[in-house]
Amino acid sequence: MACYNRASALRPIDLAVIIAWLAGVTWFGSRFKESNNSLKDYFLGGRTVPWWAIALSIVSAETSTLTIIGTPPRAYAGSLVFLQLVFGYLLARVAISTIFLPQYFKGEMFTAYELMQRRFGPNVRKVTSAIFLVTRSLAEGVRVFAISIVVSIILHVGGLGRTGDMLSIGLILVMTLFYTFEGGMTAVIWTDVIQMFTYVLGAVASFIVLAGKLPGGLPHAFDVAAAAGKFQVFDFHWSWTAPYTFWAGMIGGCFLTTASHGTDQLVVQRLLSAKNESESRLALFASWGAIFVQFTLFLTIGVLLWVLRGGKPLTGTGDALYPAFIWESLPTGVAGIAMAAIIAAAMANLSAALNSLASATVVDFYRPLTKGRRSDAHYMKVSRFSTIGWAGVLAGIALFASQWGSVLESGLSIASVTLGILLGVFLLGVLTKRPGERAAITGVVAGAVVMVFVKLGTQIPFTWWVPIGSAATFGSGYLASFFVRERKQGQ
Repeated sequence: MACYNRASALRPIDLAVIIAWLAGVTWFGSRFKESNNSLKDYFLGGRTVPWWAIALSIVSAETSTLTIIGTPPRAYAGSLVFLQLVFGYLLARVAISTIFLPQYFKGEMFTAYELMQRRFGPNVRKVTSAIFLVTRSLAEGVRVFAISIVVSIILHVGGLGRTGDMLSIGLILVMTLFYTFEGGMTAVIWTDVIQMFTYVLGAVASFIVLAGKLPGGLPHAFDVAAAAGKFQVFDFHWSWTAPYTFWAGMIGGCFLTTASHGTDQLVVQRLLSAKNESESRLALFASWGAIFVQFTLFLTIGVLLWVLRGGKPLTGTGDALYPAFIWESLPTGVAGIAMAAIIAAAMANLSAALNSLASATVVDFYRPLTKGRRSDAHYMKVSRFSTIGWAGVLAGIALFASQWGSVLESGLSIASVTLGILLGVFLLGVLTKRPGERAAITGVVAGAVVMVFVKLGTQIPFTWWVPIGSAATFGSGYLASFFVRERKQGQ
């Protein structure tokens, strides 16, 4: 059964809704400029942001456009087994709140990698921060390309090829850059809050409209989907090659999120913006409930689209499945709101990425280079121009991301290659006392070698990469501590 029977076209009312929304968000974010008088204000929101706003901001970062357009095709082509990863996310939050948060709130930190300098020295700090910069820019480039898929559908420029991609990427980057440049982390978090509510409402509206189009209604659709095994959540068989089993989800999801939320500046920066450790922990756990609901919603939408289309196989990666349904099937005006919601999610994540990339660049590299002798006004200026520079980098990466397959799995797999290395060296620093700087760097190098082999020489799926990278880095670093001579910290 065909799902779409209305041709894509430029619809003035929908376009007006989208433009008004984007202009409103950009204006709202730029209003926080006056609250930024120091690096603490610009990168940590002055540590005055309430826990619930941080929680919603974490949700916005964790779901992103990759989730919104990439998750429904997973359920369409399979079942709900992707949810097994989300249960691993909960275990990760327990680990982060126990292992990392107490360390981050000892003194004032701007980036996660300052913890590595405290434990190992400046070289490990620079190495881990550099890993973050490379990983986050590559993963975020994929996310920027993901939103270009949506914008191309709206503007009907898919047939323009590279030119259409450039137009879409440029539009979203310029608008996001404006308020991120001006408003810093405060603008990032509060626009995240608004945008999260927007894309959830868009998904709910899509679900309601989709339910109304199903022959026999929701009960019949659920019966059809259940008979086909589309509501399977757990897969308990053991496999090194299947990405979505219970064990891969619980173990891989736990390690992936412990790394992404405990060592990646994108999320750690939000946690550091809380007033204290208790509020940071509360924000972290509160975000999980919303994450679970959202993944369930988007996966269910994918299942219902499968029913609506009579089980017709997807073509290509299927990343345009959900945006195309919104644009071609939702009523005029509602479609504009739902599309604006997807773009809102992209802007939320992109603004956070730009701010975190700038913070790591300035705090971990530029300020130490100048020995902290310049004024806060100078570092603020450099931070803003660093934000512009990273926007250009992400634009370049996004233009190549179209060749990397499914945007959801591309984004997750890119991060999984190096997040295990980061997690391994962080655990080495927090859980052990024997290894020093040289042992830690040895662990990082060994972990990188192992991950190159796993990525290029095996069929092991990305859900196992972070545990493998963490174990290789931690084990090699600890073993090296028995063989290398260390210079004690401070000498």
